[in-house]
Amino acid sequence: MSQQEVPSGTIRINAFPTAAREILEPVILEYLRRYPQVHIDLVTEGRLLDVVADGFDLGVRSADFVPSDMIAVSIGHARSYVVVASPTYLETHGKPRVPLDLLNPACIRIRLPNGGIYKWHFEKDGQPVQVDVKGPITLDEASLSRTAVLRGIGLGLFMESDVREDIAAGRLTRVLEDWMKPVAPLCLY
Repeated sequence: MSQQEVPSGTIRINAFPTAAREILEPVILEYLRRYPQVHIDLVTEGRLLDVVADGFDLGVRSADFVPSDMIAVSIGHARSYVVVASPTYLETHGKPRVPLDLLNPACIRIRLPNGGIYKWHFEKDGQPVQVDVKGPITLDEASLSRTAVLRGIGLGLFMESDVREDIAAGRLTRVLEDWMKPVAPLCLY
């Protein structure tokens, strides 16, 4: 194999933090194992930007956030959100059965990159429901929210991939599963 056939150089990638966490191990780290002469510059941020104008080689977003003038390639399957709580929290406060049950319990509020507060979205039988949850803390980073939920502060809304291991190990319990609809797959664009 000649020098020209071996990929080398820097690839600049812009991604939502959740997308970056989802692709880090199976895509980026695997690529680096195969092509050790490549350097990846991964920038995570929540705001949408023009990847070309800002000097990135590609972006990673949910398919429904990819600008219409970009070429997108799906890199996964449909994903889903989950609402979870620690078993201790649920023993003390009870398990919500419908989204409106979230109006009284403590929830970890999510601050969006634009400064707004995210309203939790649910859907069942084609009927969408939005809940402006209340709680003792507002956070803008999923790993911080995960810590708060694991410590029993309240219920949290996450991408399933961010808490999959905690659910499997019994540290967190899913609630309102039948109200969660799949979200668009990730795309490179």
